[in-house]
Amino acid sequence: MQQGVSRRELTTNPWRRSLFDGLVDASNLLRNAGCPTIYLDGSYISGKPKPGDFDACWDPTGVDPTKLDPVFLDFTNGRASQKAAFKGEFFPSSMTCADVGRTFVEFFQQDRFTGNQKGIISILLQTDPLLTEKVQP
Repeated sequence: MQQGVSRRELTTNPWRRSLFDGLVDASNLLRNAGCPTIYLDGSYISGKPKPGDFDACWDPTGVDPTKLDPVFLDFTNGRASQKAAFKGEFFPSSMTCADVGRTFVEFFQQDRFTGNQKGIISILLQTDPLLTEKVQP
């Protein structure tokens, strides 16, 4: 898993800043529920200028279900409520992706075209400075 990604790398234009703001909002909610780590994947962590959204999964270890926003467990309608709230999608990292029979954190680490292993971004929610404040325009 990659570490040491800068905010600047993820927010190279207004659209990417908007996605980042959604990621920060969601990360704060997850952190407040006790989530230790999220993992980022998809075109958002590539150099693509205008990715459609971001894909994330979150570690449920230590999460207090009474503090977890229900939107993180709403997978209906193509995860529309998550996309509306955060501009991205979130899955519990230990949840099995039915299409491939692997957990989401494992699925995220496999290139969908080649099947080869690939890196993803791991963010420690309690300590990562990347999420301590929103990006200024």
